[in-house]
Amino acid sequence: MVKQTEIIHHETLYEGFFNMERYHFRHTLFAGGWSEPVSRELFRRNNCVGVLLYDPQRDEVVLIEQFRVGAMAHSLSAEQSWLIEIVAGGIEAGETIEEVAHREALEEAGCEIKALKLINKFYTTPGGCSELLSLFCGKVDASSIGGIHGLNEEQEDIRVFTVGFREAYQMLEQGLITSGIPIIALQWLALNREALRLEWDA
Repeated sequence: MVKQTEIIHHETLYEGFFNMERYHFRHTLFAGGWSEPVSRELFRRNNCVGVLLYDPQRDEVVLIEQFRVGAMAHSLSAEQSWLIEIVAGGIEAGETIEEVAHREALEEAGCEIKALKLINKFYTTPGGCSELLSLFCGKVDASSIGGIHGLNEEQEDIRVFTVGFREAYQMLEQGLITSGIPIIALQWLALNREALRLEWDA
């Protein structure tokens, strides 16, 4: 069966830091024929890159903590509005995903990446958001990484810290890491850590 979509009408509902759009469309059905017209809102944002910064010699990962408005909307306490995550950011015009990984590591964690390994590309919330995320693991020297980072012009206030891999994975198991991207990254590292350390000569 050839899958097809037909956009009937498209409009922009809101333009700001992010955009909200509405699509009217129809699509082919698994049973054959076409659907009735469907209307859906779409949260439009740039595609993004995430990087799990990992020191194979020290067996440490670099984590960040920052305020997230999405978490604030669901939090039972103010403290739960700050999430433990990994370095990530949007792709700007003309940038490759590798360039974004290096830029965000400098901006958000103050460190340089020595090697990059692509983990996967995936849609974060495809039911209503356009974002496609490219997820990397980046080799770093974590011996001097830490402190407060981020761009003032983007109102970023990011705490950077390092922990051993086992401690980081324990944080995940204890529910202290609730953002999806670092969960995926740490689970990947759990499956590939030994092979990665051999590849990166740890």
